[in-house]
Amino acid sequence: MLSKKVKDLLNAQVNAEFYSAYLYLDFSNYYKDEGLDGYANWYMIQAQEERDHAMLFIQYLQQNGESVTLEAIDKPDKKYKSFIDPLKEGADHERLVTGLINTIYGAAHKDNDYRTMQFLDWFVKEQAEEEENADDNVKKFELFGDDAKGLYMLDSEMKARVYTAPSLTLD
Repeated sequence: MLSKKVKDLLNAQVNAEFYSAYLYLDFSNYYKDEGLDGYANWYMIQAQEERDHAMLFIQYLQQNGESVTLEAIDKPDKKYKSFIDPLKEGADHERLVTGLINTIYGAAHKDNDYRTMQFLDWFVKEQAEEEENADDNVKKFELFGDDAKGLYMLDSEMKARVYTAPSLTLD
């Protein structure tokens, strides 16, 4: 049985993951409008991943006999002045999500809730990868994005990304 604190944090994470998907859809729309289809593709796939993360949290709550509380998802309100802005926002956002996951993990640890800690282990590893990818995107853009040929190559690289659903199953 989950403690109220852990249950509430897990429910909040469901909504945070859906917000992440919304935010990345906003990034994707921005890049699509700017003619950078590769970046639009990269963030569309990122949005799919975040939606899948939310679904994993929902499944975990339900398998533990808990109700899921869906809250309204805030509209992303970022304004972008340059192509690098969403990349930087994405990197900052991934660090925020890492903090949220760590908070849930800490609460589960305090409760000796080893099952939730085991569930969160995958997300801890995933967040390390997410932060690394986001930081790499910023670094590459800083190195090559100001040059038209460099931007074209980066956009082509981003366009090659394909969606792979998470392999984690809770059954």
